[in-house]
Amino acid sequence: MSFEPRLTMVTLGVEDIERSTSFYEKLGFKKSSASQDSVTFFITNGTVLGLFGKAALAQDAGVDNAPAKYRGVSISHNLDSEEAVDAAFAYALSCGATATKQPHKTFWGGYSGYFADPDGHLWEVAHNPFAPLDDNRNMPLPE
Repeated sequence: MSFEPRLTMVTLGVEDIERSTSFYEKLGFKKSSASQDSVTFFITNGTVLGLFGKAALAQDAGVDNAPAKYRGVSISHNLDSEEAVDAAFAYALSCGATATKQPHKTFWGGYSGYFADPDGHLWEVAHNPFAPLDDNRNMPLPE
């Protein structure tokens, strides 16, 4: 047996499911009817974004629930222009996100900024001119 390299779901541990659900709905994510009081599911383009209580997720994974400032993970949302990055970034802030780094030209030749959701999960909003999006707004990479 092998491990198929694909993501089916990303689950974020959150302090307040209702608050975080509201934040992601304001961003435009559509809540699935499969959601329950203890977990919210959002359907994205082929992947599910889940929100689950942080303490419950730590217990489920068998890890300590100690607070951390930086988790070593960011979620990226790639767009097709610098203007689209600026607009999406401003919209995220209007929904309650906190800017951690304003959009700017990057050292690698792209354009990106970072914001944190209400629980501190980092999101990068980026334009990568070296990896254009396809018609489905996915970022195909060479094999």
